[in-house]
Amino acid sequence: MSQDLSLHQRRRPPTEDELQGIPWLGLLQPSERERAMAALLVGDARAGDYVCRVGRPVTYWFGVVEGLLKMSSDNAQGQTMTFTGVPPGGWFGEGTALKREPYRYNIQALRKSTVAGLPIDTFHWLLDHSIGFNRFVMNQLNERLGQFIAAREIDRMNNPDVRVARSLASLFNPVLYPGVGEVLRITQQELAYLVGLSRQRVNEALSALEMQGTIRVEYGGLRVLDLASLRSSVIPS
Repeated sequence: MSQDLSLHQRRRPPTEDELQGIPWLGLLQPSERERAMAALLVGDARAGDYVCRVGRPVTYWFGVVEGLLKMSSDNAQGQTMTFTGVPPGGWFGEGTALKREPYRYNIQALRKSTVAGLPIDTFHWLLDHSIGFNRFVMNQLNERLGQFIAAREIDRMNNPDVRVARSLASLFNPVLYPGVGEVLRITQQELAYLVGLSRQRVNEALSALEMQGTIRVEYGGLRVLDLASLRSSVIPS
């Protein structure tokens, strides 16, 4: 029966372990934290489920507790442009939530994921009352701007190896995605979806990066060994 319910209908209160995976809760004062925890909900998204859709009104500020999401939009020709992936610890859409405007992008689960949502009214209450929350949101906005500028640069790159390297580096952002750490749980197919290349081409790029000592391919994920080199990667052909 639960398979027939929408993600919104499958929402539930978070567990204690899930609350531990929400980075900004620790920045709140006790009364602020109590209010936020009482309002937070989580949903267990299946692969392909939409968390946000273009044109829909914003009702929650969302974050990833576990799993992997994709942020994208479709152009006038029907082509899909992927902006970024959202791994564990990542919260997104604060600009949309601030302005209470309809979404201008889609957020879709690439695999089974646990997504947390803070109601929009509670989001604005925290902005009005919490210095710690304001600092977190401002840091998010600043990092996000840099991320999207980098994403535009990646789109213009002709070297597939460098595209994979820079795209991978963006997922190891400790400010936007504190839940990732040194190991990103991602398959080569999921990375291919995010980068916009074939799985075979992504595999070749990962092999080149591993030979350089920048990353190590592990079972079920990738370990970053040299993040600075990954961010400035220039792979010889």
